[in-house]
Amino acid sequence: MTLPQPSPSTQPLLGATEIRRLAAEIGVRPTKTLGQNFVIDGNTIRRIVAVANVDPVETVLEVGPGLGSLTLGLLDAAARVVAVEIDPVLAAKLPATVAAFRPALADRLDVVLSDAMRVTELPAEPTALVANLPYNVAVPVVLHLLEHFPSLRHGLVMVQDEVADRMVAGPGSKTYGVPSVKGAWYSHMRKAGVIGMNVFWPAPKISSGLVAFTRREPPVTTASRAEVFAVIDAAFAQRRKTLRAALAGWAGGAVEAERVLRRAGVDPTARGEVLDVAAFARIAEAKHPVTA
Repeated sequence: MTLPQPSPSTQPLLGATEIRRLAAEIGVRPTKTLGQNFVIDGNTIRRIVAVANVDPVETVLEVGPGLGSLTLGLLDAAARVVAVEIDPVLAAKLPATVAAFRPALADRLDVVLSDAMRVTELPAEPTALVANLPYNVAVPVVLHLLEHFPSLRHGLVMVQDEVADRMVAGPGSKTYGVPSVKGAWYSHMRKAGVIGMNVFWPAPKISSGLVAFTRREPPVTTASRAEVFAVIDAAFAQRRKTLRAALAGWAGGAVEAERVLRRAGVDPTARGEVLDVAAFARIAEAKHPVTA
C-alpha cells in the first residue's frame, strides 16, 4: 500500500533550534559583512513561498540560501531549485541539510558557489527568483539577474523595508530614485508585505519588505539599456537640480541638455524624480535621433 505524501504545508521546516545547531556544526556565525540574517520561523517561510506564487513545474533561483531555511520551502513548491551561495562553508553544507530534511527531493537542488553579482550562467534556466537578499547588495543583485537571465518571469525578494519602498516607488514619490526606474525597465514591482525582525537570527534592527516583480518588456526605444541607464544615473546624481542642469555633463553642456530634453518632449526645468522610465528612454534616444 502506498502511503500518502505529506503536503508542503505539513513538511518540517527549520526553526531556531535547527538553525543554531546547523550553524554550530560548521562553525558559522552570521556576519554583517555578508549581510547574513537567517530565517528561523517556518511560518514566515511558508508565507514567502505562498506569496511568491511558485508553479510546481518551475525552476527557482535562490540567492544566498544560507543554512537552507527558504531552500526547503522552495523545494516543496518547485520542480528545481538553483541556489547561488558566496560562502563556501555554507554552500558545502546545504546539500547535506536537504538530504537530511528532504531526502526525496535532494536531486532537485543545484548549488552554485559564486558571487551572485558575477553569475551569468546557471545549470538550469530559472523562471522565478525567490530570495532573502543581503541588505547591502539587494538592488544590484536583482538588476544584475534581471539583465542576465531573461528567463526570469517573476519573483519575490525579501530586502530591508526601506529598500523595498525605494524599489517599488513611482514617479513623484519621495523614495523614487535609481532603483525604482531601473527596476521598472525590466518589470513591474510591487510591495507584497512586511516581515518583522524577530523571525531572523540575528534579529536585524529594521523590518524587512517583500518585493514582488513581474517581467515586462522595456520601453520601445532605439536607445540601448546602457544609454538609458546613463541618463537615469546622471539625473539622480543631482536629484534636486533641474534636468537641464543635472544632465549638462551627460549631454555636453546645459544648452545641449535643454535641446535634447525639448526634443524628447520633456520640460528642462523638471526634475528626474517626476519622470517614468519611458521618459528617460526618450531622452536617451533624443541625444542620438535616428534620421531617415
